[in-house]
Amino acid sequence: MADVRVTYDKTVDAAYVYLVEPQAHVKSARMYPCDPVDVDAVINLDFDEQGRLIGIEVLAASSKLPEYLLQSAERLDTKVDE
Repeated sequence: MADVRVTYDKTVDAAYVYLVEPQAHVKSARMYPCDPVDVDAVINLDFDEQGRLIGIEVLAASSKLPEYLLQSAERLDTKVDE
């Protein structure tokens, strides 16, 4: 199974699942929002210029993603000492 990069910010309960290689610098050309009523959250799908799915943004992530995934995610809410 391929490694997937996941970032998580607990302060805003938002996660991002990257579906491209970590070293790739692919920009989102189009974002498709899923109907928040249908999924009971805000989930956005990002696509590149060729129409390939490159990432998934999940708001209210703690209620939508498995706990083990959030526990192992790269944390964005921790402060770095200056």
